[in-house]
Amino acid sequence: MPTIKAVICAILSFFQIGIFNLAAIGKTQTIGVNRFVENQVFEGFGTSSAWWSQTISEEETAREIARLLYDKETGLGLRIYRYNIGGGEADNPDCRIWDRTRRTESFYYFNEQTQKWEYDFSRDANAVRMMRLAVEYGADEVILFCNSPHYSMTASGHASGGLQEAQNNLPRENYDAFIDYVLTIADHFVSEGLPVAAISPINEPQWKWGGDWVGQEGCHFDPDECFELLEKFALEMKKRGCKYDLRAPESGQLTEDYYEYVDKFMNNETLRGYCDYYCGHSYWMDGNIAGKKTFGEKFKNEYPDKKFEMSEWCELPLKIDSKTIDSGIYMANVIVQDLSLMNPVSWSSWTAVNGDGLMEIIDGKLQIYNRYYAFMHFSRFVKPGAVRIDMMNNKEYSDIAHVAFKDGNKTIIVLVNNAEEERSFDFVGALGKYEIFLSDSTHNCEKYADGNLFTGTTMPARSIETIVIG
Repeated sequence: MPTIKAVICAILSFFQIGIFNLAAIGKTQTIGVNRFVENQVFEGFGTSSAWWSQTISEEETAREIARLLYDKETGLGLRIYRYNIGGGEADNPDCRIWDRTRRTESFYYFNEQTQKWEYDFSRDANAVRMMRLAVEYGADEVILFCNSPHYSMTASGHASGGLQEAQNNLPRENYDAFIDYVLTIADHFVSEGLPVAAISPINEPQWKWGGDWVGQEGCHFDPDECFELLEKFALEMKKRGCKYDLRAPESGQLTEDYYEYVDKFMNNETLRGYCDYYCGHSYWMDGNIAGKKTFGEKFKNEYPDKKFEMSEWCELPLKIDSKTIDSGIYMANVIVQDLSLMNPVSWSSWTAVNGDGLMEIIDGKLQIYNRYYAFMHFSRFVKPGAVRIDMMNNKEYSDIAHVAFKDGNKTIIVLVNNAEEERSFDFVGALGKYEIFLSDSTHNCEKYADGNLFTGTTMPARSIETIVIG
């Protein structure tokens, strides 16, 4: 039940529309929030370690990246770190992946001296150090994910997919070996005190992976085989008493073409009872408002007891200059769309450090991209436990994207002005002291204004604003 104070504030806010802003409606956009309509409870933002973390050899650089990503005061304040359990292509003598930076080193290797497959957890040292630094600077949830089973377990002998595309590349007789491989690695990191929250052993199973295209590690699974394997994971994890979750299947796209993966996952009695999350990526859906809304409504209506985790996104293909505000505007729009239409409880970017990431090392120096500051407008202010609330507008301008959360007495609103000119708007629905943080062609998520009563503002052209009220 809303408190008497909250009801009075809401009444005053809407009364404020009628008395003071009536003349403005129709001349400026009216934007407001409805704190009484609650949606998903948010759990946090994150990013992935692939494939950049293995290339960071300098301790000082690794530490600075961890600070920029995870420090709550001076960085993005992310809390989720997605560590890639590699398929071992860096060790595969027949590796087909042409980009060497995408060849991963595995803890599982063939010991020439003993002539046995063994584990060596001193391997993949750069990436493991990056994971530890992320935790040191604030990550409190580590998710261990695979793009493919280890190459030694696959039908093709490659972690880059089958020799023919759309080939299920993990033979059934190797399911148990793959399960033991993933759980052995997860248990090792748990024993070292790392906050392993979940494993995610399958990635984008619907893609064809392999054949003539071998750009990265990947493994195709038909729906039936995908969930047969995941069911075996769930049963073995339950048997072992694993303290971490099973999250899956990292759907590469969430349009109706691929709902079979969603439905088979949710209709599997074992998985439905064991897994709290369904994980997917919002690739190939940028600007697809109808597709995102349809998925969000389907998931909310048909599977209300489950959580959706948006675990991966980057601009594909990368066309926008990463150094420009256009890059940040693009990413901010995607985050607004995903949060407000697909109802995820968490949102993670794909790679943090490379050309399509948040920053990049160029000539030995760390270059911060505009997408970093766009991400900050969300991650610095929307904390775990915040609840997404409904927004209202008179739709005079369709080029201001918006999403809002409440966190106790605070209201957090992120606005994206897509127009080539400034936009003025009136605001209703929350009262109290406010701060505005701005990114545009000359500001990088900087405090822009503050005051005691927020009634509206003028947004610069091509800009992002986070407004914190209360």
